[in-house]
Parts: sequence; structure tokens; C-alpha cells
Amino acid sequence: MIGVFDYTVILTYMSAVAGVIGILVSLYGNGHPYMGAFFLLFCGLCDAFDGKVARRKKNRTDFEKSFGIQIDSLADLISFGVLPGAIGFGVLRASEKYVDYPVLHPVDDDRAVLYPVLFVVIIALYVLAALIRLAYFNVTEEERSKTEGGVRKTYIGLPVTSSALIFPTVLLIRFITRVDFTPIYFSVMVVTAFLFVSRIRIAKAGTRGIITMIGIGIVEFGIMLFFLLTRGM
Repeated sequence: MIGVFDYTVILTYMSAVAGVIGILVSLYGNGHPYMGAFFLLFCGLCDAFDGKVARRKKNRTDFEKSFGIQIDSLADLISFGVLPGAIGFGVLRASEKYVDYPVLHPVDDDRAVLYPVLFVVIIALYVLAALIRLAYFNVTEEERSKTEGGVRKTYIGLPVTSSALIFPTVLLIRFITRVDFTPIYFSVMVVTAFLFVSRIRIAKAGTRGIITMIGIGIVEFGIMLFFLLTRGM
């Protein structure tokens, strides 16, 4: 078979599979965005360790290294590009105000027709921004590895993997307050998409930073699970 199938890419493959399942779950029925958020958090957990696991193999060939870079970005597009968009679509479908979507029949007033169209455009632009960010990273990472070697210390633009914590946080606030956060979720998508393609420099998280982010993700996962079990979706 073509491809690489050793332990260096297992977490990347798991993230891609979890991302696809999360997309399908988010879009099932009238929308289950919170279930999708669980998979998004899991994808973030896989991403936190996939690079460290891959680098443990000291005798990786140039092909395996290049394959790892490419497959990681492709998986990230699914998990942190398309999945947050699917979660947003699930939020839209689960919202009482837009219950008739996707046929775009107004529920309360004429604005109920305009808003869903705008939200879908935002989803498309968000995925495009994530795609551009990942392609830019691939090109610059290949150039950097030829001249510098080692692990990069800074990123240009917000890494797409940050969505693993950004959107579950928005959903958690929405779930706890029971307020319709649909416009807020999509506003966050707009800001996040802009940061993906911006030229801001962000320091790469060290071990302590990764542990902190994992801790935040675990807390979010636990709170969501508690409320889902006690209050229902």
C-alpha cells in the first residue's frame, strides 16, 4: 500500500477520523454541535502529541518527514477547518430562530432568511482561510527545514489547531447560559479566520504551554459532559 503506516502518523490518522465523525455527528438530524465539540477537543489532544511522537523516530527518511508534514496539514484541514464549520452549521440548525433552515423559510421575521445565508458564507470563508494558512505553513516549513533544521519557535498567523479550544469555549458559554449564541459563534469564526491569514507572530507553545492547553481542554470536556448528562442536549 502507498503511504506511511507506522506509529509516527497514528495520532494524525486518529485526528482525521475523529474529525470526519465529528462533522457527521454535528450535522445529524437537527444538529448536534456539542457532540461535534467533543470530537474537536479530541482532535486537539491528538495534535498536541503527534509531532512529538513522530520525532521520536530518529531514522525517518526524507519521504517520511515530507509525508508527515503533508498528512498532518490535510488532517488539520478536516479537524480544525471543516469540523468547526460543521459545528457552526449544527448550531444554526439547532437554533430555534433558524429551525426551518436550510430551506431558509423565515421563522420570526425576514431577517431569518438573510442570517443563515450570511452564516454559510462565513463558514466557507473560514474553511478557505484555514486552507490558505495550512498551505502557507507547508511551504514555509519545507523551506525552513532546509536551512535551519530542528523545531520552529514561532508561527506567522494563528495556527488552525487553536480552534480546538476557541470554539468549545464559545459553545460552553452558550450551553451554560442557554442564550442563543449563534451570531457570536459566527463572529468568532470571522475573527479566527482573519487571524489565520494575518501576519502576527505567535510563539510556539512549549511543554508547559501544551500541558496548560490540554488541561483547559480536559476541563471543558468535563463540564460539557456534566451538563449534557444532567440537562440533556
